[in-house]
Amino acid sequence: MESLINLTDEVLVRLYAEGNNNAFDVLLGRYEEKIFTYVFFAVHNQDVANDIFQETFMKAVVTIQQGKYVENGKFQAWLTRIAHNLVIDYFRQLRNENSVSDDDVDYELFNDIRLAEVPVESKMVREQVLEDVKLLVEHLPQNQKEVVFMRYYQELSFKEIAEITGVSINTALGRMRYALLNLRRMASKKELHLAIS
Repeated sequence: MESLINLTDEVLVRLYAEGNNNAFDVLLGRYEEKIFTYVFFAVHNQDVANDIFQETFMKAVVTIQQGKYVENGKFQAWLTRIAHNLVIDYFRQLRNENSVSDDDVDYELFNDIRLAEVPVESKMVREQVLEDVKLLVEHLPQNQKEVVFMRYYQELSFKEIAEITGVSINTALGRMRYALLNLRRMASKKELHLAIS
């Protein structure tokens, strides 16, 4: 299994499709923390996050085993898209069951993306700023939290974020700008100094 660790995602997918279960174990190890954290960040419920996480990887397994996975060099983005769709399904189901009020779930919940990159001078400053931002992000609408998480904690590009959330890159960039404005306003009210521009 150690020899598999250095292989690319696409090679590991091919090996798994050919019957090498260890190849999928390596893929799971690479992305399980990021995918679970993404899901938990969206749903804020450990049990629901576990269910969606497991369903994400089950869908990935079935798709690969059926030979339907399209190799494009973006395995992590593909997994995140599966998880994203399952999270949307979860919220839609809650709304349909009248478990969530219209005030809590907006139709555009996962299509409103807003936050620009935080330029900082060093890794240490960046980490501190991200911790401060993380505290403020909890006060953003869910759709803005999702994009902040994808950009800064999953380190996805704007193109990948746009693909995963189903919006154009320009829309993603514009929405990120609005979130940055919201974060600055909150930081000002709380008298926090964030090294963001």
